Amino acid sequence: MSRELSEQEQVRRDALRQIRDLGIDPYPADLFDVDNYAKNIKDNYEEGKEVSIAGRLMSVRIMGKASFAELQDSSGRIQLYVSRDDICPGEDKTLYNSVFKKLLHIGDYIGVKGHVFKTQVGETSVHVTSLTVLSKTLRPLPIVKTDAEGNVHDAFVDPELRHRMRYVDLVVNKGIKETFIKRTQLMNSMREFFNAKGYLEVETPILQAIPGGANARPFVTHHNALDVPMYLRIANELYLKRLIVGGFDGVYEFAKDFRNEGMDRTHNPEFTVMEIYVAYKDYNWMMEFTEQMLEKVAMDLHGKTEVQVGDKIIDFKAPYPRVTMYDAIKEHTGIDISGMGEDELRDVCKKLHIDVDESFGKGKLIDEIFGEKCEGNYIQPTFIIDYPIEMSPLCKRHRTNPELTERFELMINSKEIANAYSELNDPIDQRERFEEQMHLADKGDDEAMLIDQDFLRALEFGMPPTSGMGIGIDRLTMLMTNNDTIQEVLFFPQMRPEKKAEPVSED
Repeated sequence: MSRELSEQEQVRRDALRQIRDLGIDPYPADLFDVDNYAKNIKDNYEEGKEVSIAGRLMSVRIMGKASFAELQDSSGRIQLYVSRDDICPGEDKTLYNSVFKKLLHIGDYIGVKGHVFKTQVGETSVHVTSLTVLSKTLRPLPIVKTDAEGNVHDAFVDPELRHRMRYVDLVVNKGIKETFIKRTQLMNSMREFFNAKGYLEVETPILQAIPGGANARPFVTHHNALDVPMYLRIANELYLKRLIVGGFDGVYEFAKDFRNEGMDRTHNPEFTVMEIYVAYKDYNWMMEFTEQMLEKVAMDLHGKTEVQVGDKIIDFKAPYPRVTMYDAIKEHTGIDISGMGEDELRDVCKKLHIDVDESFGKGKLIDEIFGEKCEGNYIQPTFIIDYPIEMSPLCKRHRTNPELTERFELMINSKEIANAYSELNDPIDQRERFEEQMHLADKGDDEAMLIDQDFLRALEFGMPPTSGMGIGIDRLTMLMTNNDTIQEVLFFPQMRPEKKAEPVSED
């Protein structure tokens, strides 16, 4: 059964046929030479300047032989003045009378040439002398209107529709494009910071034989030619550290990682992370490095270190406080868990009314306590440091307490933004940590790490003292653009399957 066209869709298809019947190609292959943009024309007003611009037709006011319209390009909107005799200087007035007045609709792409002027009310406009149809739309755009009192009508605000049809969201909703521009500026700011220090941007495999570098459930696929299972990477850590073994002093990567886990306001199965590894450094150095980088990012995006996040002001000015994980738990629960074994920690979870799985080992139990009772208290940037060894199988033991590791997580606005270590470079210790992870897997922990024999072999060739840090680009973008869901900073977030579309009937 075919889908019935709406009245508006049918009108556009009829107009499409009529445009073609007039001998006009509604999807021309010819180049249209764009030499200016709406914002630039307004910002650098020059009376009489000849311009050639293109974009979507967003409004039309027909006034007999002359009309006003609004064109939206990638930079913004500008008013057009379209006169019949200017765009149709000869006897044939078809382009104006039939095409422009009757067959073009909101959303259609047009190209215009003309000269810049200001109307009597002072609005910068383009007096059109040439008009070209560039692309005829077949579906109507949502028309968002603002009345004289500033009230918005017919807004395109349904989150599922906005995220599923981001291409429409970007066209009709102000400010959406700015979020993604700032996301790119954020990543460029970080690149500038790393490149200025001489670190090399690299690429590592997305398809991996072993999903390593984090505790997470992977996506599984199959390599037909090799007839082996493969995994989408959950982290790029182990490959980047192989490059440190290979002799690079500093490498970083902006990576797409994938974790076959739940979706919520701060988690998407496909996400972007930046990981950096620098030889001859430790986690103390990396804390200073991280806060300096974030201070620069805030300055580059906002011109100041203070950033509005919801009803709070987050200040990215360095330095940031440092609190040990055990001290954080003691402060916010009143319980000192240092030295506790697994059974004692289960009793603490029960006392604190924290539900935990039977497969959880000591590390995950501590992680649950911290997540439930402590995370929410850290609004301003704060380094949580010195994690129990059970929570950090890739991290070097603490230099003064072998029960802890030299690890930090950066908490901002109650969420983890960055994770970093003094990296474990003792291959024997690393093998024992991997084996402990396998014991957890045997107990039912489906996020436990597998043993990566090639990575162990690499460590046996020698890795210098190294510090590494990973930072979630999506969450950092949320902070820097004042968005409270990850879906708002991803062009195309993961969505539940849409009902199968039926073929369109044109009968």
